[in-house]
Parts: sequence; structure tokens; C-alpha cells
Amino acid sequence: MSSLLIGSTAPNFSVPSQTGEINFHDWAGDSWVFFFSHPADFTPVCTTEMGRTAQLAEEFAKRNVKPLGLSTDSVEDHVKWIEDVNDTQKTTLKFPILADTDHKVAKAYGMIHPSESTTAAVRSVFIIDPDNKIRLTMTYPMNVGRNFDEILRVIDALQLADKHGVATPAQWTPGDRVIIPPSVTNEQAKEKFPQGFDEIRPYLRYTSVS
Repeated sequence: MSSLLIGSTAPNFSVPSQTGEINFHDWAGDSWVFFFSHPADFTPVCTTEMGRTAQLAEEFAKRNVKPLGLSTDSVEDHVKWIEDVNDTQKTTLKFPILADTDHKVAKAYGMIHPSESTTAAVRSVFIIDPDNKIRLTMTYPMNVGRNFDEILRVIDALQLADKHGVATPAQWTPGDRVIIPPSVTNEQAKEKFPQGFDEIRPYLRYTSVS
């Protein structure tokens, strides 16, 4: 199992995909990456997830995010399966899907959970920033599809936090108020957030940013 934690450098790799060989760090460049695994090609939940990722291509692009899929099946399987994804999900899948047939990447990223399968990857999610740092991880079992609204929401929250030095409260969605971290004094907050802030408690202060 992998011990990759938030803040870890995402391991580099070179693996074939249906769009060609992917050297991860070079391919990512100065973009964020939504890196996600699925158990197998030609399976129902995975087909809907790949389709949904393709349907959200513009949403990922406007956030400077590159989707990258992974399964332990072959490039040939990916190519055939993508035809089914496009047909059943009414979309056009263009992002690369790694063909991790030797499980090298899946093992490095802890995507294979032996109690689920010794060869197929669970539904792992890694959000990776332009410095190749892992910023968020989520793991779903094989029989539960991902919530893509949540994936976009956490990307928005991470990018907003980086831009303004804030935190986001429970249930935050874009446009909601954000939290000023306790490490920022009131004097610093007045300078940093001239729009003002509401102090509910000394450790709980809300402000608005965009």
C-alpha cells in the first residue's frame, strides 16, 4: 500500500495511454491534475464515470485541470471501450487513460486494495497541483460512483484558498463566505481583507472573496 499523504510529491512515471506515452510530470506541466483510477474497462460504473469526466471537459479546462484516468487494462482495451463510453454517454472522450498493465502506478499510488481485488484498482482520486504536490485524496469502493460536483467543488476550494489565503467552511460552494485562518491576526485581516469581515468568535471570522 502507498503511504502518499497530502503534501507529498506525486510520484512520476512513464506509462502508455491511448493518446501515447505519458511522462506524468512533463505531461502535467503547469496544470492541476485530476488523477483517478477505475477497476476495469467495459464495466458499468466506470463507463458512466469516464463519460461524466469527458462531459465536464470545459469545466476542468477553465480551472486549468487536466483529467487523467487509469486502469490495469491495455491500450487496445481502452481504445475499444472508449467507443462504448462515447456511444452510451453521448460524449467524446479525449483525455488519456493510462494502461497500467503491470500495476506499477496503481501500487505506487496505493490504488489496489487487496480486500477488494488483487489486480483491479479501486476508485481513487488524487488532486495534484502544478508543483506536483498531492492536495487532496479520496477513495471510493468499486461499487460506488464518484460525485463529480464534489470533485469540482474541492478543486474550486483549493484554488480559492491558494489565491486568497483563506479556508472554506462546511458545505461551501463558490460564492459563499470563506473563513480567515486563526494564524492571521485581526490587524493583518483588516489589511488583507479591506472588504471587512465578521468576527463570530476570535477564531471564527468570515469574509467574502472572489
